[in-house]
Amino acid sequence: MKHNTKIDLEKFSKYSKPGPRYTSYPTALEFSDKFSYDKYISYLQNGKGPLSIYIHLPFCRSACYFCGCNVVFTSKEEKLSRYIEYLKKEIDILAEHIDTNREVIQFHFGGGTPTYYKAFELDEIMKHLKKRFTNWSSEAEVSVEIDPRFFNRDQMIVFAKHGFNRISFGVQDFDPAVQKEIHRVQPYDITKQAVDLAREFDIESINTDLIYGLPYQSLDSFKNTLQLARSLDPDRLAVFNYAHVPWLKKTMRKFDETTIPSPEVKLNILQYTIDYLTSEGYEMIGMDHFAKPEDELFGAISKGELHRNFQGYTTKGGANLIGIGLTSIGEGKRYYAQNTKDMHIYEKAIESGKLPFERGIELSDDDIIRKSVIMELMANFAVDIKRVEEEFDINFAEYFSDALKALEEFEDVNLLKITKESIKVEPTGTLLIRNIAMPFDAYMNKYAGSKKSFSKTV
Repeated sequence: MKHNTKIDLEKFSKYSKPGPRYTSYPTALEFSDKFSYDKYISYLQNGKGPLSIYIHLPFCRSACYFCGCNVVFTSKEEKLSRYIEYLKKEIDILAEHIDTNREVIQFHFGGGTPTYYKAFELDEIMKHLKKRFTNWSSEAEVSVEIDPRFFNRDQMIVFAKHGFNRISFGVQDFDPAVQKEIHRVQPYDITKQAVDLAREFDIESINTDLIYGLPYQSLDSFKNTLQLARSLDPDRLAVFNYAHVPWLKKTMRKFDETTIPSPEVKLNILQYTIDYLTSEGYEMIGMDHFAKPEDELFGAISKGELHRNFQGYTTKGGANLIGIGLTSIGEGKRYYAQNTKDMHIYEKAIESGKLPFERGIELSDDDIIRKSVIMELMANFAVDIKRVEEEFDINFAEYFSDALKALEEFEDVNLLKITKESIKVEPTGTLLIRNIAMPFDAYMNKYAGSKKSFSKTV
């Protein structure tokens, strides 16, 4: 997908407003305790088909000020080892409520800093998981996100032993001034050593994560970051728009907001990123990923088979996502379920023989139809109207009359094209894909005028 159209910065900046990232629909703001524990258990017990398993390892030594993840800061090793014991018990309880012979087609360690754990501890978690869930696909995507500052050969040996084939390295930015401000000093050499170590073990897919919109970033400074990231020759790059939500994350209040780039500068950075990476042989995938043409993500988007979930973009659609650990989120066809964020409550639930489930949502028929459209837009920049009509037995133009009316302003400025058969987002329109998806969101009206619901779309 080539982006030759120059962005009209003034025109685009007006679209900068709070909006979801649509890692789920409905979004997590709609989760509540109306979705009961018993209902969640019944969904687990009656579930069929393949599994995607996510384990959250929430600990970090210190705060990265930009981070929006649910983390626990500690330097106490006993806290880390205690958590493993509870994880193992949670896996055991889960095994009582789910068919553990279902095929595992995807696994991900997220954090926190997963490699804050020692190699033998990571091995212990994986061995216990595999003791309970025994049917792992030979084609399974097995991945981990790694902070290069906490990564060593012993850990890599454990990952290789357990069939890990995708590693995502957190970089964010290589500029020393930006690194100092965001409280994550990580010299290029440390990142390169980590990537080289993964390559030595023939990891199939190496990913680097960058963030634009951080304090003190400029177009020139980010150009340098991109060149350094490119020199690592990753198979994929994720280039995320920084989500500034200081009302949710206290560490973000440390930033002088006058040093955060304006929407115009962020759009300049994004356009340069797209132009630079496509000129270097990468293709844009979804709203914030780039992949080499031989990468499976690229193959999926060219067939319209790319999917989006809490782990980002994936080819493993249709799997039942099981979230394990503090704050983890699970996803089935008709529900989302989230574990508690409170460690004390988490431990107490497990001690009583229950899963640490706290809240979620059961999807209505309308939710499922809208989710299908929003996720297709977010992943493939297009909606096959005929497919939606056939799958859900609806008249698209009638069902989504309000949404189609709201999209007219985007069509008028050539950001998308609507026919009776499809909605196709133009290359430049992909930069506003969150805005384009929002008219299909039945929950957005109640957040109108609220500045403290979502991060800015631009």
